[in-house]
Amino acid sequence: MSMKKLLHGAAALSTCFALAACANSRGLGSVLGSALVATQVSGLVQGVDTQSQRISLQSSNGQSMDIRFDGDTKVVFNNQSYPVTSLDRGDQVTVRVQSTRSGYYTDLVQVDQPVRGSSGSASSSNVQTIRGTVHDVDTQNGLFSLDVEAGARVMVSMPYSPNRADMKRFQNLRQGDSVRIAGVYLNSSRVELRQFY
Repeated sequence: MSMKKLLHGAAALSTCFALAACANSRGLGSVLGSALVATQVSGLVQGVDTQSQRISLQSSNGQSMDIRFDGDTKVVFNNQSYPVTSLDRGDQVTVRVQSTRSGYYTDLVQVDQPVRGSSGSASSSNVQTIRGTVHDVDTQNGLFSLDVEAGARVMVSMPYSPNRADMKRFQNLRQGDSVRIAGVYLNSSRVELRQFY
């Protein structure tokens, strides 16, 4: 009797999963075509949530999308790579999107037109002066890490529209250099550069 109930429950459960899978693939397909195939979507960035690792995008047809990103996702502008945190609300982008079982995912965001004044989008009250010693530099991805007070280390990302002086300073950074920067904390260990002092 109990075995019969178990088998009946398992059959019902598998039917539910099958129906959910069909519903999901139908929903994804209507937006992107066949599932698990990469396609390009153009639109405006509405925001970047670093906690849930999602980019909110309003596509060119007016549809809103939440697109997942991870550490492998690159933002490219003028043939230079930047972290996803460099994106600003209002940036015009073309995103390579894949539909997966857990939603949309991108590994590449091409910035077509940055929003005007994107490098100063954060209010001045959020900008802090940070002093530290350079630990390492990743010129390919526009990142460097700083050892700051009390043994803490922060990762600093360059904006993708830095002025020429800041870009030159970044390219000349070496391990062990002492630097003072103005930056905005994105979280406890991540800072976006506003300028070098």
